[in-house]
Amino acid sequence: MHFLAGIVNVDPHQVSRRVVIKDNTFRNLFALHTRFFRKIDVEGIGLLVIIPVFPEMITKKDGAVKNDCERNAARRFYEEFRREHPHLKVIVVEDGLSSNAPHIQDLKRLDLRFILGAKPGDHQYLFEQVDLAQEQDKVTEFEYADPDKPEKIHYFRFLNQVSLNQSSPDLLVNFLEYWQVGKGDKITRFSWVTDLTITRENAVAIMRAGRARWKIENETFNTLKNQGYHLGHNYGLGQQNLSAIFAILMMLAFLLDQIQQMSCWLFQEAWEKAGSKRYLWEQVRAFFHNYRVDSMETIYRANAHGFERHELKDVCMT
Repeated sequence: MHFLAGIVNVDPHQVSRRVVIKDNTFRNLFALHTRFFRKIDVEGIGLLVIIPVFPEMITKKDGAVKNDCERNAARRFYEEFRREHPHLKVIVVEDGLSSNAPHIQDLKRLDLRFILGAKPGDHQYLFEQVDLAQEQDKVTEFEYADPDKPEKIHYFRFLNQVSLNQSSPDLLVNFLEYWQVGKGDKITRFSWVTDLTITRENAVAIMRAGRARWKIENETFNTLKNQGYHLGHNYGLGQQNLSAIFAILMMLAFLLDQIQQMSCWLFQEAWEKAGSKRYLWEQVRAFFHNYRVDSMETIYRANAHGFERHELKDVCMT
């Protein structure tokens, strides 16, 4: 599998409070699919829920000569997203493959803010500019100790309004580099480019938003793969559209469940009682197999609060 990216729905002034993510691309036997997720903070109470948005498939279109690619699919996706949500404030969070001039220009044109990974090996000119600016005391650096994990020291350096690369000198971005030193002096480094103006006050929040991509991706795909949605199972079937239909149906089921997780107290109680979504789905299927039920509400009430059980011999038809 190949995972790529992320979109975030964030208040630009409170990047640390609301973070969301567009997944990326999922490579299986059949194709690459671009998916989009938002992680929303419900009424500011800290209830974070992943909400999927309709995927843009990476596949050759009718009449096309060349194969489709991730960059073209991303362009179509963002165009359609902005058409459907012309006023929604979002921050796109993606990995280092997306920090290229054409993609950033597309994001700017569509009024989409961004935090994009930027690796030294892919952006030699950018890092050289930052190093030169540091020698001239134009780079801001600071560090802080994590009060919850005092064994870790966090270091930051940032520079606003620097050229992305040598071939696009007029495309200016803001650069943030972060590294942490943990036990045994282990050093972990990350770096991003963004159109958000970086300050000492928001650098930590921007770093957390950039790093949140991995956490949201991993948790979401763990759910889709291991909690009963069967992501990838038999998705190689079909010669034309069958695999895409399987993926879309799976995402629709996931969307409905996430809406219930976010807003339905009865679903939340049934899920808590079951302990995992996989076991909850098994209980739901069991009721469908063995009972005539009038609604999903009845099933969730039985799951959450129990039901009267009978001896099988008392209800057997023979």
